[in-house]
This record gives sequence, C-alpha cells and structure tokens, in this order.
Amino acid sequence: MKRRNFLLTSAALGGATLIGASNLYSYDVFEQERDFSLPPLYEGKFTNGKRVFNLNLQHGEMEFFKGLKTKTLGINAPFLGPTLRAKKGEFIQINVKNSLRFDSTLHWHGFELPAKMDGGPHQVIKPDTTWKPEFKVQNRASFLWYHSHMFHQTATQVYKGLAGMFIIDDEESSSLNLPSEYGIDDIPIVLQDRNFNSDGSFRYITSMQERMAGFHGNYVLVNGVIAPTFKAKKKLTRFRILNGSNARFYNLGFSDDRDFKLIATDGGLLEAPVNLKQIRLAPGERIEIVVDLSNAQDVVLKSFKGATRSMGMMGMMMGSMNSDIEFDLMKIKSKNASTSTRTIPSKLSEHPVWNPNNAVAARGMTLSMGMMSMMGGGGNGDRFFINGKAMDMSRIDAVAKKDTFEIWKIVNQSPMAHPFHVHNTQFKILAIDGRRPNKSEQGFKDTVIVDPMGAVYIMVSFKYNSDKNVPYMFHCHILEHEDGGMMGQFLVT
Repeated sequence: MKRRNFLLTSAALGGATLIGASNLYSYDVFEQERDFSLPPLYEGKFTNGKRVFNLNLQHGEMEFFKGLKTKTLGINAPFLGPTLRAKKGEFIQINVKNSLRFDSTLHWHGFELPAKMDGGPHQVIKPDTTWKPEFKVQNRASFLWYHSHMFHQTATQVYKGLAGMFIIDDEESSSLNLPSEYGIDDIPIVLQDRNFNSDGSFRYITSMQERMAGFHGNYVLVNGVIAPTFKAKKKLTRFRILNGSNARFYNLGFSDDRDFKLIATDGGLLEAPVNLKQIRLAPGERIEIVVDLSNAQDVVLKSFKGATRSMGMMGMMMGSMNSDIEFDLMKIKSKNASTSTRTIPSKLSEHPVWNPNNAVAARGMTLSMGMMSMMGGGGNGDRFFINGKAMDMSRIDAVAKKDTFEIWKIVNQSPMAHPFHVHNTQFKILAIDGRRPNKSEQGFKDTVIVDPMGAVYIMVSFKYNSDKNVPYMFHCHILEHEDGGMMGQFLVT
C-alpha cells in the first residue's frame, strides 16, 4: 500500500507518546494489520409475546494502542454496544440497567415510538436502577442506532462509548435478494473520531475552537479499532455505515474511485439504487451501500475533501482542526472472497406519495450561534440556539397533532453546517437551498444537513404516537451544540 494521510499524531510514528495535537503525518497506517471488529449481533429472547433485550450500561477498559489502557464506557461490553435486531410489528422490551456511577439515558435514534419510551433527557436512568421501555416496532426495515441522550452530558457519554446499532427487518426487505447475512456480506460500521493523552486516556475538549466547532479527533475508530483491515467473505458486500462521531462530517468513497450502490438512508430502503462514487455523511446519519469486490484488489474506504462546509473565521478554525481533509478509514481485502448469489434489484421499495398540500402546519426553525460561542464563554445552554432560544427543559417549543403532516423550514444563520435531527419521525426532504433533493436524498430521513446560511424544507409525519405531557426533541446532532443549547422540545397530541 502507498503511504497515505490518516488522522494520526506523532504517537503512531514512535509509539511512545500520544498527544492530542492537530498535526498530520504521512504514514502507512496499515503497516501493522489490525483486525476488523464485528459488533456482536443480539436478537434478544422471546418472552410472553415480546422480544426482550437486556442491556447494561457499564464502565470498561480498552487497549486502542498496544500496552496502553483507556478507561471507557460501554453497553454489554467495555466499549460501544451490540447490534440489536428486531422485526417490524414486533413488541419489544429493553431492560436497561445503569451500572455506571452517574445518571444516564438511552435514546432509540430514528424510532417512531411513544414519548415515554424515547430515551431522551426526560427518561433518566439513575445508577443501580433499570429502565424497561417497551413498544411496538413501527419502523420499516432500516438501520437505526441507540445512544446516551443525557442533558448536557450527551457529548461526553457518547464520546466515551455509550452507543450501538439497531437493525429493523420487514417482509419487503426480506423478499429482496440483497446481501443480508450478518458478518458475512452484511457488515455494520460505526465511525467515530477520538484523541488520546500520553497515558492512553481519552482526551476531550481543551479549547474554545473544539467546543464551538464540535469535537474533531485525530484518530478515527471503525467499530472501535484504528485503521482495521476487513477481509471480505463475499464479492458483493453490503456496508451499513453510521456516523457516530460527535461533530465530524465524512465524505465517503473508495481509494480507487470505484462506484458503489446506495440502497438506503436513515429510514430505510430507497425506491431504487443510486450509483455513486462519494457520499457526504453528517453526525447521526446512516447509509447502506453495496460494493462489488469481484476484482480481488485491495481497496481503502476513505473520507475525501468536501465533507465540511464553513465560512469566514469558522472556515479557518475548522481548517486548523483537520475537519476537511482526505484520510483513510479501513482497508478491504477481497482476494479470498467467494462468489455471491445475491443481487441488487433495480426496484427496492415502494414509497407512499406525500403531498405537501396535505400539511396542516408550517414551522420555522432557525439555527444560530451566539457571540458567546464565538468567544468560547458562558455556561451550558448559552452558546447555540434555535429560534433565538437555548434549550429549556421546562419549555415546550411546539405542539403537533397525531396523524398529520407538517412542513418545517430549517434555516442556518451560522457559518458552519448543522445536522438537524427530529425524534419520533422519518421525514422527507422537499427542498435544499432552493433545489429539489437529488436521488440520494429522496429517502426517509431523521437527520438532514443544513449548510451555512442555507435552508432546508422537510415534510414531517407524526403517524403513530401521542402524549400531551411528555415531549420529544429536535436538535443539532453535533453533540457539543446539542449540549450547548441547540435543542428544543415538541409535543404530539
């Protein structure tokens, strides 16, 4: 392999000192092969007509670098959690025990579910207690995830490892001949960037720039491993990719510029595959792609330039934080991959037609960053805003009606991009900065990128659930911005 740029500090060169500097080195990160780590698949156990999962939030320890121990958090594991799997229409119960020394939550990101079961900042799990949400799976086949959503602590708890992936199946997806054998030709990937101190401990925010732009690390973990090598078993392989980073955007593609097929976004299958060479992925977003590996050549999954878009002083600051560079993520070896019997059909799914004229309400959400954020001052909740207000747990910002559609206009009045996430819905994008969404943006979504000084229109559906007392959240999915105030609450009645 040629020597390639990767987000590495001088530790990778000497192996003795790990520092959280922003320096880049040209270094062959695959010189020492690290095995790809497949998250364990956990399908729960059927009890009294429900699929039951038992999860434990726990303290852990990992060796990201040989000989150095890192204190971590995990779910049924030292770091991160298992891949949960269920089917549309099933009733599930998830017993979440908090074995941590502090309060936490566990949010089911992308699910349409009752507000009391959402796992947002209102559903706090105290130490040595167990929360037992149960609900019917209403979502179509999709690749969702779960993570801490603790008020003012989401960024730090997710950073240390409280996150995992969740796969939903349905009859439509199962009828297709897509790659679907977990760990064989259906591979989940979570991307996260991290920094480390000289003793191996996680290094988190230490500057105004990092808090304002959101944390950007110098090492990218792929399922908890730095620069792993994936040995493909099948020549046609499906990758389900989650951007689980706190703030980093990725522009994903392959080192040889090969095509891949985008088959699904946040909320499930597209109507038809989309042929791409690169795709931008913001924190909280997911994609499913199918890659042809039949040429038996080694290839690298990369992030290319073009991931981050920012303006003015913010652009200069983001540049100094390695936020928009080209770097390697994972080597893929396919020499020993066997021929696949799977196919990619030209038609994947049938989406219902949503007519904007049927919307019963229109709302505006303006995202902004205050002067205090530019200066790095102030406490929690006074740096980042929606409609000029920072998050307040005692304030309801909107009330929607069950079984209705609404149109939301999200305007970004700040000099950097924000991924906007809405709980309890899978929406459709109507327009992005005055243009119709392209084919890769026409699927169901729960998170959408709003670029600097841009505007996005989405059509939001609240089909299944209502609660006049317990709210859902909408927020920027740059976790430092969410914790810093760029979040609001809405009821569905």
